Amino acid sequence: MAQIIAVLDFGSQYTQVIARRVRECQVYSKIYHYTTPAETLRREGVIGIILSGGPSSVFARNAPLPDRAIFDLGVPVLGICYGLQLMGHLLQGRVAKSDHREYGHGTLAIKKAGRLFAKLPKKLRVWNSHGDRLIRLPPGFVAIGTTENSLYAAIEDRTRNFYGIQFHPEVFHTECGIDIYKNYLFGICGAKPDWTMREFIHHAVRDLRRQVGRGRVLLGLSGGVDSSVAAALLHKAIGRQLTCVFVDNGLLRQGEREAVIALYKKHFHIDLRVIDAAALFLRRLRGVSDPERKRKIIGRTFIDVFEKSLKSIGHAEFLAQGTLYPDVIESVSIDDNPASVIKTHHNVGGLPERMKLKLVEPLRELFKDEVRAVGARLGLPRSVVWRHPFPGPGLGVRVLGEVTQDKLDILRRADAILHEEMVRADWYWKVWQSFCVFLPVKSVGVVGDERNYAWVIALRVVGSTDAMTADWTRLPLDLVQKISSRITNEVRGVSRVVYDVSSKPPATIEWE
Repeated sequence: MAQIIAVLDFGSQYTQVIARRVRECQVYSKIYHYTTPAETLRREGVIGIILSGGPSSVFARNAPLPDRAIFDLGVPVLGICYGLQLMGHLLQGRVAKSDHREYGHGTLAIKKAGRLFAKLPKKLRVWNSHGDRLIRLPPGFVAIGTTENSLYAAIEDRTRNFYGIQFHPEVFHTECGIDIYKNYLFGICGAKPDWTMREFIHHAVRDLRRQVGRGRVLLGLSGGVDSSVAAALLHKAIGRQLTCVFVDNGLLRQGEREAVIALYKKHFHIDLRVIDAAALFLRRLRGVSDPERKRKIIGRTFIDVFEKSLKSIGHAEFLAQGTLYPDVIESVSIDDNPASVIKTHHNVGGLPERMKLKLVEPLRELFKDEVRAVGARLGLPRSVVWRHPFPGPGLGVRVLGEVTQDKLDILRRADAILHEEMVRADWYWKVWQSFCVFLPVKSVGVVGDERNYAWVIALRVVGSTDAMTADWTRLPLDLVQKISSRITNEVRGVSRVVYDVSSKPPATIEWE
């Protein structure tokens, strides 16, 4: 198994991004709850520990604190933001409230390059997000970098290989952030770049065979990247023990059902069962506008459909899902983690006890770009591997407000036009995600010589590498104009098209 860099999670929205940046360097990272005993980390053979940031203050009554014995393991420790403050607080330094919260860009002046900042410029633009700051160094530490509001924005204890930085190197806003991680991983921890998707597939196949044995596995196949790669990986591991169930929930993109059948049943010869449950889903969603309620209803209905499918398919012991790391972090419970809940994902959180099916999640530790790399190695076509992400609840969370058949039909037609024009202009493969959102507001327009009071469609196009951060895409204006013109002219019921220019954070990629 690859060497492990432990990321202790104190609730930062960037915890998963930290783990992803480590993996970009081909070093395996694993996220642990902040209370994980030092003995567990020692037993698992971690070669370095990263203390994530987090929304808490070290002064809070229930501030999340790690096992102090992690500082006695003899492995390098890197504290980021709240992680730096923890080191200062626990190692006899002093932390105080800042005069004002520092959020956004800052300038780091590197006073001493050392190992952490080796071969980097003397000044870097960095991204800050903190309300406390270190005002007295712990014994053994020296300052190696300052910002406008902090004399101790970067510190080190070279003897013990302890490092702390007040800013976030994992976000794209920080210059040379990946180089800082490389210096920590290779120059300080002595890690080897041995984490590859080839190795992942090898270990995943072995683990799946061990977990499943001779049991039968059901997989909900949506046709999206995640479930497709999960199906290919499971099929490689257990072959005919896998049965894929495609549920037409009435919330699919245009032509989705036909494309899935053509690819998986006819081309890959996977045991595929198709269930038409559109009427059931729409009936249960009737009158529901709250996005969290919609997600939960869709999730429960999927489970109900799977339960009934067992009667026609026969006995199965496992249910497989294409759950990814971002799904897990955004669905985390406040009771289990100091992070704030952002939104619920329909495929996270377990199954009803009555189902008596064990859960198989072969992609749970991967980010989207890693999933794509796995899919490519498994032989899935480019049109599947690089297909834009599609939410589990489908168009149910892209129709804002109550979901109806008429609204779905309008959204499908608009989305198909966007997809067609993005492909034609060779922009589809350049962005992370592009889709339409149906807005529950009407706007006055003109069709011919008549007043047209109709719905509004929003275009959402973003660039990203891991879905944890994203920026809106600056499409050529003539392309935006063409898409808008086609939608307003060809989709009956739409009078206006708007373009979303929000980044993540603070917005999420999906509107609901």
